[in-house]
Amino acid sequence: MGDVDTITDPLALERQVCFALSVASRSVVAVYRPLLEPLGLTHPQYLVMLALWQRAPRSVKELSGVLQLDPGTLSPLLKRLESAGYVRRERDRSDERALAVTLTEPGAALRSRAESIPGAVVARLGMSLDDLVDLHAALTRVIAAAQRP
Repeated sequence: MGDVDTITDPLALERQVCFALSVASRSVVAVYRPLLEPLGLTHPQYLVMLALWQRAPRSVKELSGVLQLDPGTLSPLLKRLESAGYVRRERDRSDERALAVTLTEPGAALRSRAESIPGAVVARLGMSLDDLVDLHAALTRVIAAAQRP
């Protein structure tokens, strides 16, 4: 087919929002990896912990909604966090059918070690805080638009 002009080609890889988001996501998660390893957390586990540090206990259903993860993806994350001793899953006292996830003492204590992570990520990215706030706002709009029926 030959080379196509990437400036005018609507299918040029470099012009695709999905490609930029995919590469940006992998790249940013890679920035987190060395910061999370000393805590014994993967990036998805870190997101679960962030939600629980914000408020715990939470039901599995609530965590699933907040993190926008299906329960089948969330369950193995919770099992690994429980094995690490950071969370505990138990029947919700107000609804025996629901599972509640709460922080253990070591899980709550881990928060203080994680407090340096956001600043370290900002420093590593070398972007201004204003640019990152703008990026977050733009991505939030993209998420909302993509989820619209």
